[in-house]
Amino acid sequence: MSTEKLLSRVMEAEPVGSRSKVTVVGVGMVGMASAVSVLLKDLCDELALVDVMEDKLRGEAMDLQHGALFLKTARIVADKDYSVTANSKVVVVTAGARQQEGESRLNLVQRNVNIFKFIIPNIAKYSPHCILLVVSNPVDILTYVAWKLSGFPRHRVIGSGTNLDSARFRHLMGEKFQLHPSSCHGWIIGEHGDSSGMPPPSKNRTPPDQPAPLRLPGGEVSLRFTWG
Repeated sequence: MSTEKLLSRVMEAEPVGSRSKVTVVGVGMVGMASAVSVLLKDLCDELALVDVMEDKLRGEAMDLQHGALFLKTARIVADKDYSVTANSKVVVVTAGARQQEGESRLNLVQRNVNIFKFIIPNIAKYSPHCILLVVSNPVDILTYVAWKLSGFPRHRVIGSGTNLDSARFRHLMGEKFQLHPSSCHGWIIGEHGDSSGMPPPSKNRTPPDQPAPLRLPGGEVSLRFTWG
């Protein structure tokens, strides 16, 4: 008996398209970390990957597809053509020139702006109603560039900002005080990079040039804030 006779269609209608599609542009370390996080948190029913490096893109996509047995995401696709991103709800942009040793994030501006001039219009073309999440550096400037190039309302273009800096700060506090980072609260503000920093203590409580008291169950610790 032929295979065709052993199999029968369960659903005659055409399958419904994805309802929560996420695209990751750039399959470097940050892009793949983003893709894996999205998959493990079950945030989408379709994941699309895009990159200009076809061999690397194919390999990374196959790794995820071969692990699909352990995931709930129904479909994982990849292509260098941006049509694969069509109708995405969220697009995470991690692509860009790599920062060289000793190079500041700001020196990356022109190179990555040129890259964004190709990426962002294609995203806007195929997913005009998506939310753009920009991670590429310098992230604050490129988020502004993405907003201008896309023509999207500003509430749909989001930069990762100093979230990573704040996470690092909370980790360091946790190490210092032997606490889990979720029990340590603080924010790093400003532009992501060399100019970011902690907000100064309230003038009503602690002068800027004096140690700021931090009260813990085991006693009080002083933190000194330095501003350049």
